[in-house]
Amino acid sequence: MDALDEKLNQIFDGKVVRKDLVHRIKKGTNVPTFVLEFLLARYCASDDPAEIQAGMEAVLETLNDNYVRPNEANHAQSKVATKGKYRFIDKVHVNYVEKDRRHWAALENFDSRRVAIANKFYKDNDRLLQGGLWAEVTIAYNEIEEDDYAFYIEELRPIQLSRFDFNGYCQGREQFSRNEWIDTILRSVGLEPARLTHRLKLHFIARLFSLVEPNFNFIELGPRGTGKSYFFSEFSPYSTLISGGQATKATLFYHNQRKKIGLVGFWDTVAFDEVGGIKVKDQDTIQIMKDYMANGRFSRGVEVIADASLAFVGNLDLSVSQIVNSEMYDLFQPLPKEFDLAIMDRFAMYLPGWEMPKNSSEFLTDQYGFITDYLAEAFHFQLKHTNRYDEVNNRIQLGSAVEGRDEKGIKKAVAAFLKILHPTGTPSDDEFEEYVAYAVECRRRVKEQMNKRKPDDEFARINLSFINKQGREIVVYCPESKSAPATQDPVRRKLDDDPGITKDKRPKDRPDPVAKKEPETASNDQTEPEPVSREMEKPPEIEKPPEIEIPELKEQHYTIHYGATGYSYESIITPYLAGAKTIEIDDPYIRAPHQVQNFVRFCEAVIKTPTIKKITLCTSYDDQTNMQELSDRLNDVKQSLIELDLDLEIKINEHLHDREIRIDNGWTIKIGRGLDFYQKPESWFTVGAHDLSLKKCLETKIDIFKRPLKP
Repeated sequence: MDALDEKLNQIFDGKVVRKDLVHRIKKGTNVPTFVLEFLLARYCASDDPAEIQAGMEAVLETLNDNYVRPNEANHAQSKVATKGKYRFIDKVHVNYVEKDRRHWAALENFDSRRVAIANKFYKDNDRLLQGGLWAEVTIAYNEIEEDDYAFYIEELRPIQLSRFDFNGYCQGREQFSRNEWIDTILRSVGLEPARLTHRLKLHFIARLFSLVEPNFNFIELGPRGTGKSYFFSEFSPYSTLISGGQATKATLFYHNQRKKIGLVGFWDTVAFDEVGGIKVKDQDTIQIMKDYMANGRFSRGVEVIADASLAFVGNLDLSVSQIVNSEMYDLFQPLPKEFDLAIMDRFAMYLPGWEMPKNSSEFLTDQYGFITDYLAEAFHFQLKHTNRYDEVNNRIQLGSAVEGRDEKGIKKAVAAFLKILHPTGTPSDDEFEEYVAYAVECRRRVKEQMNKRKPDDEFARINLSFINKQGREIVVYCPESKSAPATQDPVRRKLDDDPGITKDKRPKDRPDPVAKKEPETASNDQTEPEPVSREMEKPPEIEKPPEIEIPELKEQHYTIHYGATGYSYESIITPYLAGAKTIEIDDPYIRAPHQVQNFVRFCEAVIKTPTIKKITLCTSYDDQTNMQELSDRLNDVKQSLIELDLDLEIKINEHLHDREIRIDNGWTIKIGRGLDFYQKPESWFTVGAHDLSLKKCLETKIDIFKRPLKP
């Protein structure tokens, strides 16, 4: 052990573990890191090589005998039934079931949701009721046939911390210097700080910001194999990693049908791996994401507030030198097309992933670090119970080019530095200025890339700065782009030309929008980017697509004859929805099940026009109408439309007789029979039973006309 190891073991006895042993076992087993560390602390608490080797064998044997893998649930249950009881390592949840008026335990990999548990276990371990707890648990078989459960918990020993003492954590921190604490944090995540530069150390600390600061949204793009996703999949049980696939508003934010909050309500950090491969199902997801990233709240029929941070990690396929010197590309190039400037502007930080070293055993530590679960608990506690933003706000001074979202992102990043490196007490002036300069640089990287994309000067104030303790203004640059004219002074597209074809250089005599004086500069340059030949920047010649003539909409009056086909709601109404936001429908006959189904099909046709935000249905009823069933059906329609961010208002008018569809762009469509102008199919297994364009119609008249818009 070196001096830092001895200090850690003395002050945090029982809360540290040798990290090289974790690496050795982790490569051959697929179990959570904190489970391995729990077993290593039990069997390998020694410096003697022979004892450590024997302990490693004991750990592996314990995993083989006691760790339940998801595909072994049936075998594990059989063991308990045949032997009477057996000890397992599994994650245990405890839920109160109202109808049974009692608590039941649920074991994840053992795959049983109805295991009896004594109240002493969940009273002594709060986390059993709050998201679950990994534990060493003895499950016994219940021989009494009259009971309604087969298994019960006889013993339970937590593997994760069941309670956390934040005051003890802070008191221990006070006995370390700032740099010693940085090294301790890095060793706890498995890295050897002696092999890292100070700037790289700050990068690795910054990867942890979203675990301590609520609603901290950041992005890291860089080469493959730099461990971007490890911090969210292995380091903390309070973070979750979404690997590609579809990002839906029901999964991420709120499920209207189930009335349950999504991932942002259950995790401290929701991380998106391979962000370039995310498939956004609809634009509503992006809009809700914007609202949530801006202030940690959103509305989907109910107002939801959550603390989860959103982290986006992915790969860059072009060299950074090429990108920053390119007039065509920017460092946001891998993001999906749905991620517009509004999403990018909500990133508090862009971590330069291209500076991170590739995963290699030479960077792994063989010294002591905190047990992963202990440090994760410290971070979780600070995210939920501490606020350093006001402290930063009172101490920091930023330059005039720092605008609203710049300021918020910078301050939240500095607050995260304080939570991780100074959980108690305050940093020195020099340390504080170092954190501010780093935060300003990472926010500037976001703004520079947005400035390259925008055809005007909305984001042109990129010279972000802060005022140091001597009262001087320090402008901070990003090392990779400081000497890149294509990033510092990007070309502007002419707004009336095709983007990417005609470029318009900023006039030489036009003043810099933020240049007032010549302040000092701060930059952590490592290497100057090599100049890139301009020949490679010449964009390809692009032929303009032929213009498509859009037919002029005209008033129409025609008759659909009995037995005619080819008339769907979509073909009748869609051409007249251009620019519309609201639709009002008067139809007294939305009562019977097939009539409500017709209305659903009408809504399905309408929602394909993205500008539509509200549908108002005015209908009627008679003495034969079952009002409860009608209300339930229409409420189902309303809830499903809320899922698509479309509001449905339902009005009842018992004296309604007319049938009319009014669109807020001025068009009115009158169908003589209302929506119910289709013949009932002879069989639901014939062509036309489901596709309305193939369905036979009843005779009806259609009148489409333009009414004068109200001033």
